[in-house]
Amino acid sequence: MGIRDYNYYEANAADISLETITSSEYNRQILQQLRDDDLALIPYRVGNKMFNNRITVCREGGLYLRGSRQIFIISKGDDLGWLGYFIGRSVTLQCLCIRELPADEGGGQQIDAFFDGLARNQSIQRVEVNQLGDYGSTALLRVLGNLSQLEELIYKNTNLDPNGCSALGTLLESGVWKSLKELHFYRNNIGDDGVAALASGLRSIGPSLNTLGLSNNSFGNEGLLALVAALANCTSLEELDISYNDFSLATAELRSLSDWLQSNQMDLKWLNFACCGINDEGLQALSEGATNHCKDLDLSENDSITPLGLRYFSTSLQSVSCRLENLYLCYMNIGDDGAEVLARGLIGNKSLRCLHFRGEFEDDIEITRAGWSAVSAVLCDTSTVNNTYLSNHTVQELWNDCYDHEEDFDIDESVVQYLQLNHEHPQYAARCKILMNHTHLEMAPLLQWELKCLPLAVGWFESAKPCTTLSIYEDDSSRRRQVLDEPEQVYQSRVLTALYEFVRGVPRKVLERRDELALVAAYDDKIAMVEEENKRLRKDNKRLLENVEERDEKIAQKNKRLCSILESVRKSLDD
Repeated sequence: MGIRDYNYYEANAADISLETITSSEYNRQILQQLRDDDLALIPYRVGNKMFNNRITVCREGGLYLRGSRQIFIISKGDDLGWLGYFIGRSVTLQCLCIRELPADEGGGQQIDAFFDGLARNQSIQRVEVNQLGDYGSTALLRVLGNLSQLEELIYKNTNLDPNGCSALGTLLESGVWKSLKELHFYRNNIGDDGVAALASGLRSIGPSLNTLGLSNNSFGNEGLLALVAALANCTSLEELDISYNDFSLATAELRSLSDWLQSNQMDLKWLNFACCGINDEGLQALSEGATNHCKDLDLSENDSITPLGLRYFSTSLQSVSCRLENLYLCYMNIGDDGAEVLARGLIGNKSLRCLHFRGEFEDDIEITRAGWSAVSAVLCDTSTVNNTYLSNHTVQELWNDCYDHEEDFDIDESVVQYLQLNHEHPQYAARCKILMNHTHLEMAPLLQWELKCLPLAVGWFESAKPCTTLSIYEDDSSRRRQVLDEPEQVYQSRVLTALYEFVRGVPRKVLERRDELALVAAYDDKIAMVEEENKRLRKDNKRLLENVEERDEKIAQKNKRLCSILESVRKSLDD
């Protein structure tokens, strides 16, 4: 194929036969849609954003998602120059994914022609590249600056060298991407030098950047230090993924990151530190900033963290400033000691919804029934009514798929029950737990306030009445069962008995006050009903006891007669 410029494609676009520049009917359909700018494509969702039109370009035999649509699979006979030209002309294409461009003889010229055409596009908002190779990556860098409307840029498995990182850093620093909100580098092995090269560019786009991903890029404490310095301007950042790097020696840098979170009053939705070699000292350095300024925190697969490190973290969980909602500790040897430490951190915590323990087998997390019992005690402390009220009613999950895991792990049934109650009926969780575990509600502690607490007690019972009708899912998630295993009549009896005890426990001199008497009068009918019911029950019990005694006396007399008859028969036989 000879060298062709843009004028060549413009002059021949109307008359070119698509059959001569494509290898398949499917590719011809995609090219025709691009040429006519009539992309009848299925909307493509990325996170919370929907892209109306998306095309994937992939060499034959390359990796792509099975079942994906609108994939232009490059084979012999496909002209990438024309593909790039029609992509460049499109005003509706929003998302372009490029995976493994051809590297055979003549591939370089085809790649150059493809990217030359792409450089003219002004509609693409998201570009995702995967395994481009050295030549394709270099060619892409030459044209990325033309895509000024870009909002998301994703590099995967591309092995960017220092020059490539420097080029990207320069593009970021130039300010050409004023709308760039998401930047991802996954598995590119850019190392400390690569992060440092990108750092200056990150400072420039910081105010607009929402998401930054640097997962699995082989950088450590020096790269993290450069990153933290660059994050100073990233005041709008919502998601930061730096998982699968090595921060085992980065205690000081993790403390700097924590300071950045606190000093800028960040509001991160997600912070990912999975599999980063974080140890106890690193976790202590990170804890305060991460718990107070993140909603989701992933610390999975950091096996160097021990119960000592979790103790530091547990203290941060108890802080009134904690806003953490999801904490991931998957595939870690938490153990019973770790479970007990984390359970203490849940005391008083009002933000955490999900604490994710995940492992394929029980040995993966090493929590036995003793550890789960500690968790159960925090979810519902049954020692006193007040302690039950002060228990944790916020945590709803301890794993992503709790029903499947319950059969694998030796977990108290109460843990699953309380989690389900917190999840399905959070507004009634405390009341339900009190009614489930305290059949008799002791009213004596309220008497020190005399009758002032009576309306509050009545109001509490009224607000707890719906608990008698609530249900939660059974363990297998296919059936439901009642939270309270008692009918409404029994509940009403508990209420009246408690009110009776309350009023009768108030000193008589209090009841003699005119205003207090008016308050008591409001409950006289209910109290009278209780007294009458108790009196009736006493009579019934007395009558029943008399009947039993009478029956026993008759049975005794009958037995006496039978014994006499039996004795007479025995004597007759002896004679």
